[in-house]
Amino acid sequence: MNPPSASALLGAITAASRNEPDSGIMSAVNHGNGRTDIIPVWSGEGNVPTPEAFCRPAIESLLQGETFYTWQRGIPPLREALARYHERHYGRPFDPENFFVTGGGMQAIQTIIQMIAGAGDEIVLPTPAWPNYAGPMRLSGARPVEVPLDFENGSWHLDLDKLFGAITERTKAIVLNSPSNPLGWTASLDDLKAVRDECRKRGLWIVGDEVYARFYYGGAHETRAPSFLDICDSEEQLLLANTFSKNWAMTGWRVGWLQAPKALGPAIERIIQYNTSGTAAFLQRGCAAALDDGEDFIAEQVKQARANRDLVAQSLRRHPQVRFELPKGAFYMFFAIEGMKDSLATTLSIIDEAKVGFAPGGTFGPGGEGFLRMCYLRDPAKLKEALDRFGTWLETSKPS
Repeated sequence: MNPPSASALLGAITAASRNEPDSGIMSAVNHGNGRTDIIPVWSGEGNVPTPEAFCRPAIESLLQGETFYTWQRGIPPLREALARYHERHYGRPFDPENFFVTGGGMQAIQTIIQMIAGAGDEIVLPTPAWPNYAGPMRLSGARPVEVPLDFENGSWHLDLDKLFGAITERTKAIVLNSPSNPLGWTASLDDLKAVRDECRKRGLWIVGDEVYARFYYGGAHETRAPSFLDICDSEEQLLLANTFSKNWAMTGWRVGWLQAPKALGPAIERIIQYNTSGTAAFLQRGCAAALDDGEDFIAEQVKQARANRDLVAQSLRRHPQVRFELPKGAFYMFFAIEGMKDSLATTLSIIDEAKVGFAPGGTFGPGGEGFLRMCYLRDPAKLKEALDRFGTWLETSKPS
C-alpha cells in the first residue's frame, strides 16, 4: 500500500487546524534562523539568562528526586508565593486558591478559551494584538471579533464605543492586553473601569493579560501598570493570564499562571489534567524563588528596557518616513514606514539586506499592516548596531 499523499493527509484533519494561517513572526524567524550575521529583535524576550538564584532551587529539587507527577493546580509553595507577590504589589490580601500554575502563559490563555468559549461563540479583542489569542479562538471554533485601535496624531487610542459596539448576543468575553504586545499601549484606570462596568452589565467575562505589568514607564515611583486587580473582586467574572517568562527572564521554562475565581477550580484542574497533567514540580521551585527574591532583578530589567526604549526612539526619529508612539509599557516598538504595504515581504527583505530581524506588523491583526515590531530588551551594543543597520537600509531601500 502506498502512503497517502500530503493533500490527503491534510484533508483528514480538521479544517480549523488545516486553514489556520502561519504566524508572521515564525515566518521571519524561520527565514533568518541559524544565520550568525543576523541581529534578531523579532521575539519577545530579553538577552539575559535566568539568574542563578532562580535556577538553583530547580536544580536542587531535580537532584533530590522531585520528578514525579504533582499537583494539577501547582505545588502549594508556588501558589502561596503568588499570593504573597500579589499582596505586595496590589496592596490587599490574595488567596492561593485563586492561582493555578500552567505550562506558560500560553496554556493559561488556552485554558481560558477552552473554558468560556466554543463553536459559534465570540470574544472581542482589540488589535493589533499578539496572534496567539485569535489563533486559539479559531481553533476552538470561537470567532475573534477584532476591533482595531486608532493610530492618530502619533498615538494609539482605544475607542470604547467601537469596542462595546462589537458585542453581540454571542459574545462571551472582552480580552484586554495591557501593557500591550505589540504596541506598548497601556490602558488607563478609567479604561479598565469602563471595560469592567460593561462586562458586569452584560454578564461577560473580563479576560486580562497583564504579562507586561511590571514593564511600565510611568512615574518615578510607579512599579506597575494600572490593573484590573485595582478595581475588581477576585471572585467576579475575571480571568487573568500571566507568565514567569518576561519579568524573570524565564521564557524557556514554560511556566505561567491563571488567576480565577475559586469556584472554577475543579473545571480548571480538569482542563490542566487533560492538556498537560501539570507542570514539573522542580521548575515550580525555581519560580517560587523568583517571586520571593526577584525584585532587584526586575528593577534592573525595567531600567534597561526604559533606556533601550529611549535609544530606539532617538534613532527612529532621525527618519521622517517612520512613525511611532513612544510606548508606555512592555518592551516593543511598533513603528510604521511610509509606503510599506506588505510588512512580511519588507521584513524578509530587511533580514536579507540589513541583517536585522523584525516581526511583521500584519501578523498582529487588523490595524497592524504597514508596521513592524521590534523587541528592544536586548544588549545595548547589539541594539545600537541593529538600529544603525536599519537606518542605513531606510536611506537606501524602499519597503514592499
